[in-house]
Amino acid sequence: MEINLLPLKAKTELFEEEVGKLIIILGVLILIFLFSLTLILFSVKSHISGQVGSQKTLVDLEKKQFEIPETQTIREKIILINQNLLKLNSFYQEQINLTETFKKISEILPPEMYLTVFSYQKETFQISLSGFAPNRETLFEFKKNLEKEFPDSYFPPQNWIKSTDIDFQVNFKIF
Repeated sequence: MEINLLPLKAKTELFEEEVGKLIIILGVLILIFLFSLTLILFSVKSHISGQVGSQKTLVDLEKKQFEIPETQTIREKIILINQNLLKLNSFYQEQINLTETFKKISEILPPEMYLTVFSYQKETFQISLSGFAPNRETLFEFKKNLEKEFPDSYFPPQNWIKSTDIDFQVNFKIF
């Protein structure tokens, strides 16, 4: 057991001195902590700034690579080719497949008949045929079959005047 023979005033001064030393030590420790934290945050900021700078440099290099004249020339050629392909596609989409029409006509045409003239007007989609039929019955059969495929077929009246050796004409539209 310890006996303290100091007067109360001296005891209080000693206690206050100890508390003051503790406050100073804690203050120094807090300052050291804040200074260390500041250094850590500064180093993190420097590291991130360096990373951002290197990424900006990489982006600039990539942009320059895309701006190389050869790349620009290739891009312009690709754009021109794509435009031409679009025009060609549009052109082919607007075209009517006359091969299919020829095929249908040849399937409809009786074997004893033949065609002498085939005419196609692109603007009106009008087809005119002329040919030879040995008799009216064959021509009538051709007319009937043609009207099934092309409903607006027109056979002029002079086709039906002769009963044999008929030079006929027919007009119709395709869509």
